[in-house]
Amino acid sequence: MFPRAVLFDMDDTLISAYRLPQLAWVAIAREFEADLAGWSPADVAHAVSEAAERFWSDESRHRLGRLNLLEARAGIVREGLAQLGAGAPDDRVAHRMSARYDSYRNEQMFLFPHAHEVVDTMRDAGVKLALITNGAARPQRAKVERFELTHRFHHIQIEGEHGFGKPEERAYRHAMEVLGVEAHETWMVGDNLEWEVIAPQRLGIHAVWHDSLGAGLPAGTEARPDRIIRSLRELLVSPTATM
Repeated sequence: MFPRAVLFDMDDTLISAYRLPQLAWVAIAREFEADLAGWSPADVAHAVSEAAERFWSDESRHRLGRLNLLEARAGIVREGLAQLGAGAPDDRVAHRMSARYDSYRNEQMFLFPHAHEVVDTMRDAGVKLALITNGAARPQRAKVERFELTHRFHHIQIEGEHGFGKPEERAYRHAMEVLGVEAHETWMVGDNLEWEVIAPQRLGIHAVWHDSLGAGLPAGTEARPDRIIRSLRELLVSPTATM
């Protein structure tokens, strides 16, 4: 039922980390209302979310940003507030909001149901397991330890520790080389359609998309996952068993 190896993403695949960011920004804007010139939390959240979408869709800024999230988010907050007609917002407010977003998301993070069970079952069945996550070394390693993932994987590959990350081809190739497997023997499980579906499929890896919100494939996407799951526990059931 299982392949020889599975590569797991971490954020929003094994742990709920950054889902529904606009709701998080609404909560933070409420905390900072005294610093936000009377703008409604909803307007602030919308402006910051739009700025974030522009930032993270820019490939040249994306990699640098995820390796220095605090500065990236402070810039996003400044840009979003400027769009509200505020001119140049106070840098101290932008940095404080960015830091609060980071701590707020850490408070809200949780392990998805059955995550440990699924990983442990696969490992006990002899599947070679790798955790491949983008981002800076310290915060990503902290999540790995906080959610007790270290001993569950044969290989843990953090972008900030290795110097490369998804969707770079070598991110997948390096993990498979460490595990001693080929692409046709490997699954990639994750929530990002570019990083965990399109890019690994180019190498011949079987791509499983974790659609935890049940939103379905976005209109116009080129991504065609080999399998879509709503919960991690579905990985323990053969797709044909539910047909």
